[in-house]
Amino acid sequence: MSAKAISEQTGKEFLYKYICTSAAVQNRFRYANVTTETDFDRLAQEHPWLLTERLVVKPDQLIKRRGKLGLVGVNLDLNGVREWLKPRLMKETMVGKAKGILKNFLIEPFVPHKQEEEFYVCIYATREGDYVLFHHEGGVDVGDVDAKAKKLLIGVDEKISEDSVKKELLTHVPNDKKAVLANFIVGLFNLYEDLFFTYLEINPLVVTKDGIYVLDMAAKIDATADYICKAKWGDVEFPPPFGREAYPEEAYIADLDAKSGASLKLTLLNPRGRIWTMVAGGGASVVYSDTICDLGGVNELANYGEYSGAPSEQQTYDYAKTILSLMTREKHPDGKVLIIGGSIANFTNVAATFKGIVRAIRDYQVPLKEHEVTIFVRRGGPNYQEGLRVMGEVGKTTGIPIHVFGTETHMTAIVGMALGHRPIPNQPPVAAHTANFLLNSSGSTSSLETFISVNLSSVSVCNSFPFRVAKATTLFSKHTKSIVWGMQTRAVQGMLDFDYVCSRDEPSVAAMVYPFTGDHKQKFYWGHKEILLPVYKNMSDAMKKHPDVDVLINFASLRSAFDSTMETMQYPQVNATIWKFTPLPSSLRASLKVSQSLDQQLLVGGIKPGCFKIGNTGGMLDNILASKLYRPGSVAYVSRSGGMSNELNNIISRTTDGVFEGVAIGGDRYPGSVFTDHVLRYQDTPGVKMIVVLGEIGGTEEYKICQAIKQGRITKPVVCWCIGTCATMFSSEVQFGHAGACANQASETAVAKNQALKDAGAYVPKSFDELGEIIKSVYDDLVAKGVIQPAEEVPPPTVPMDYSWARELGLIRKPASFMTSICDERGQELIYAGMPITEVFKSEIGLGGTLGLLWFQRRLPRYACQFIEMCLMVTADHGPAVSGAHNTIVCARAGKDLISSLTSGLLTIGDRFGGALDAAAKQFSKAFDSGMLPMEFVNKMKKDGKLIMGIGHRVKSINNPDMRVQILKDFVKQHFPSTQLLDYALDVEKITTSKKPNLILNVDGFIGVAFVDLLRTCGGFTRDEADEFVEIGALNGIFVLGRSMGFIGHYLDQKRLKQGLYRHPWDDISYVLPEHMSM
Repeated sequence: MSAKAISEQTGKEFLYKYICTSAAVQNRFRYANVTTETDFDRLAQEHPWLLTERLVVKPDQLIKRRGKLGLVGVNLDLNGVREWLKPRLMKETMVGKAKGILKNFLIEPFVPHKQEEEFYVCIYATREGDYVLFHHEGGVDVGDVDAKAKKLLIGVDEKISEDSVKKELLTHVPNDKKAVLANFIVGLFNLYEDLFFTYLEINPLVVTKDGIYVLDMAAKIDATADYICKAKWGDVEFPPPFGREAYPEEAYIADLDAKSGASLKLTLLNPRGRIWTMVAGGGASVVYSDTICDLGGVNELANYGEYSGAPSEQQTYDYAKTILSLMTREKHPDGKVLIIGGSIANFTNVAATFKGIVRAIRDYQVPLKEHEVTIFVRRGGPNYQEGLRVMGEVGKTTGIPIHVFGTETHMTAIVGMALGHRPIPNQPPVAAHTANFLLNSSGSTSSLETFISVNLSSVSVCNSFPFRVAKATTLFSKHTKSIVWGMQTRAVQGMLDFDYVCSRDEPSVAAMVYPFTGDHKQKFYWGHKEILLPVYKNMSDAMKKHPDVDVLINFASLRSAFDSTMETMQYPQVNATIWKFTPLPSSLRASLKVSQSLDQQLLVGGIKPGCFKIGNTGGMLDNILASKLYRPGSVAYVSRSGGMSNELNNIISRTTDGVFEGVAIGGDRYPGSVFTDHVLRYQDTPGVKMIVVLGEIGGTEEYKICQAIKQGRITKPVVCWCIGTCATMFSSEVQFGHAGACANQASETAVAKNQALKDAGAYVPKSFDELGEIIKSVYDDLVAKGVIQPAEEVPPPTVPMDYSWARELGLIRKPASFMTSICDERGQELIYAGMPITEVFKSEIGLGGTLGLLWFQRRLPRYACQFIEMCLMVTADHGPAVSGAHNTIVCARAGKDLISSLTSGLLTIGDRFGGALDAAAKQFSKAFDSGMLPMEFVNKMKKDGKLIMGIGHRVKSINNPDMRVQILKDFVKQHFPSTQLLDYALDVEKITTSKKPNLILNVDGFIGVAFVDLLRTCGGFTRDEADEFVEIGALNGIFVLGRSMGFIGHYLDQKRLKQGLYRHPWDDISYVLPEHMSM
């Protein structure tokens, strides 16, 4: 769930348009919006009630407690509204810690009423369901509604009723108002569910004898439900929190994000700040912001944002150049720093994404140096060594100070270096490429999350503890078998390579399910040899044929995730189900949780070293080996962030004997499982000696860990840190990368949770920067006490590098199977002969110009493009009687498809039909270039017994000229710089027509000789190049391309006319048979 606030006007529009209630809701759609651009005369025309009623005016900018702040004008006429707005509109105002400009106001009818007619109602989502809060006293002085209000919990998939509302909520409401209020609240709750609200508050809700009035409203909707609610929502605008402007650069990045499968986020906090970030990963972006604020940089932090999910080079370039453009607009007396950071990537080719950043740095090198920008880089993941090398090189070539670090450096150490809190070490040498234990680079890569449902058949309940807990149980073992739903070959190969390096006896993937193809086999590698895995169309077939499978990995798309997940739960043999999809709306996610059997959990990603890993979890095999994930250690962790799991693997492997098990529950507001589900399981697992928890801002699940520690349910050392501590330092609300990373109350802040964990007895560092040190200290203490006895390292078997990845790294080379020089589709934009497709359209070069790019690899003059288009037009068709059209018609009438019919016609093109362009061009060129006189040429051809190609026509003659030739001749004579060969051919025509009037220069011959003149004299070709294009048959291509239009026309014509099978009549055939066989 991604809960985003909407304006009061938008919320009321949804309510008035879609609420279903018998209660009389008054003042529907009676509101008017006012900004600096408002024309009040026009506004009054559009809303005549403004001139006849008393009015209320208030800012509509997500400001709480407007009444107490004096920001509501009450009982005014329209002139009074204008006067009230004068000292406020476009004026800077302080609201709490936020300073902002009031620029958007809402005018509504004033509703006279009594205090006892005001009520308070609020609906909000929780993990258990949706709470309805009601208080019989509403208005600005309602006070602490959490303490005062009556509450009604509507569980997931439960229905609300008027009886339950009356019984639980309306006990203090006058009897004459109970029925109308109950009906309205039921309608409001149904609206809340149907439109995927996550928060809906009305205060006050006024009930008079005339009906119900919604006076003030605040609301949030679940943005992940856009694909469901688009028809009702329309194009929803999500205004920024008060105190933070909506910048066009933010909208630009949001647009890039919407068009990309990757994740691109940007929030500007202080455009004049000196500390800028470009961080890969949602969890990592929060950690970097935390560290900057912890080290005193909160007032200089310019932005928050993240890029992740394997963005393309062009997308990374667009993102980077936006940030570089913003940070080089104003100088700072202390210079500026750019932190390019991130955790260890799972599958993103770091070097590939860095190419886009390097391009942007080169483009902005001058302003970067002028603004004294220093860049600090820390990254890990596939091919990160090459990425760091390239980043270091661009620093040397541009003169910009760029300091690069890899996984040997703690993730946030560069923040301390950038802010001057720690020295910049001498940079260690960087390896030229990733190690030779890597995954297949084929298949789909996705930035989506992986959700796991685990059947814990051995779960027991600890009666002394107030929630269900799992006793020692193993999620995965060396015998775990899985089925993968979806053609995710890269993820599957990664799992098989992990299995092999862990010395498993058999692959952990037994089969795949892909509903879009029939049953077949898919090839993969098991170590050095190739194996075949079955692929089934139906999940039921796969389950029946593989009864030993106990895990299903479901790579479901956004729209099919819910349905496919529900289907998964129908198979009792499956102990664990892993879903990989974009975040679901909270109500659907909650339905999944309810539909599970009671002994199941949901989590995001995970790895059991030496046993089983999920898809791309743990990264590529070089990271698996570096983090020692091929064998179990003594430390188990649970994290909110899936992306930060690799960083935890790295930290734990460098400070302890390694990971025993690691899971990530996901950054959603209501994840499928909670921290204690796993922490308590780790407590009961003998192999786990210490526990690491990486929580974050939002939610209250970390307090259950505190409770368990205090009650003695957890006795093993627990190292905890909640990320998002920076949120309390910002003047306005910031929605971090994870949907759940937002505090709705003080207890949900990271600062409060870290303090509570520390008070409960957990080991809590001062910042994420010190997390590794705390883990090492606790581990060393356990080793000293003999609790942990580090085992001797056993080297794992090697896995060969895949050819495709080795080639991408530049380690090998192979001659290409094809060469091309006319088109390149690999980048962000299609390129024709070096010209981007957008430029093709901007330049308006037309079809002729496009043909020039693709056939001749250059941009031709305007007249040449026009001539090509004219040639296509005049050769498009010449009636149904010619051989090509005839063949096409016969084929079409035989019931063949368009391609077959077109091919049938094209196959007739040759020297006798349509193929004379090349031959004419060659014959006339050879004669002209050799210095032959026209008469000599004619006589030689006659003597040799050869036809002059391009001369002669069955119908047209000197007395009945071909208008196609005349049109082309007029254009060529007017626009071509020289027509030497055409003039030569026309002299030949004079000789041939003197003998016979139909021996004219026909359209094929004219185009052939004129095209030679074009190639030789337009200035774009050398003489050798011009001759080569004639020699290789380019001119015949003009006829083929043009006549294809006509052939297609004949095919469509015959189909449209519904012509039957063609049979040639006998009387049009001369049967020549031996005499004795004659009839």
